[in-house]
Amino acid sequence: MAMTRTPVRLVLDYTVLSVLAFVFALPALYLFLGSLKPSDEVLNGLSGFLPTHLSFDNYSAVLDSLNSDSTGYFWQFMGVSVLLAFVVVTGGLFVNSMAAYGLSLLTGRGRRALFTLVLLLMLIPFESVAVPLFYMFNGQRNTTYIQALPFIANAFSVYQFHTFFRQIPPSIEEAAKLDGAGPWRTFFAIIVPMSKPAFASVAILTFLIQWGSFLWPVLMVSDPAVRPLPLEISVFQGQQPPDWGQILAFGVLLVLPVLVVFVFFQRWFVQGVASSAVKG
Repeated sequence: MAMTRTPVRLVLDYTVLSVLAFVFALPALYLFLGSLKPSDEVLNGLSGFLPTHLSFDNYSAVLDSLNSDSTGYFWQFMGVSVLLAFVVVTGGLFVNSMAAYGLSLLTGRGRRALFTLVLLLMLIPFESVAVPLFYMFNGQRNTTYIQALPFIANAFSVYQFHTFFRQIPPSIEEAAKLDGAGPWRTFFAIIVPMSKPAFASVAILTFLIQWGSFLWPVLMVSDPAVRPLPLEISVFQGQQPPDWGQILAFGVLLVLPVLVVFVFFQRWFVQGVASSAVKG
């Protein structure tokens, strides 16, 4: 029997959750306010939260300073990051969902062995294979595709899709077979439309990981023409003397696409998390 919460308990719960949400939002608030302040007022401790002397001069300065062949172009860095994220997300959704669906159709001992292999691959951190991959693809350095290729296939995404597909009633696929639908048609016409929450969850998590990718570009990229934003902000921060107002403005520009993607997929993402919590 479900427990009903009293009004006092509801108020207490929402108060605690609101306080926690505010605490977790403080760094983002400090980032945004600092990006609107002069550099000498950014690193002033708690006074950095005071909304004084606000302007968009730091944003203009960032765009102006990254607007030449010697420094590279900000919108070029942004374009590289968007392209890489698009390729990794779309390619990953196709490859990993197909792999998970094929795995969910298997029966017998082979399925369990392959699923165990997927789980084992999830335990291997990318840092442990980054150096071998660097020597394997050393001839393709300073290219766009090599920054995306190692991240399209992802064991964790396969696991997420597989978990969702296993929860779909087998009667749906059996009905599709009776209507003459093969595996490809069943997958694209029935399974994919039913799995929007899973696709949204995987898309957001993949985008977050790819958008913030730093180690691999550090190893593979030295040409500003193919430099993504996370690598460029480290170069920008290393300039002396550091202008912290401009650095925080750069950080806001780096975060904005993440917020846009999350808002776009939010409804399906919440559905996927909620269904996983209920069924888990």
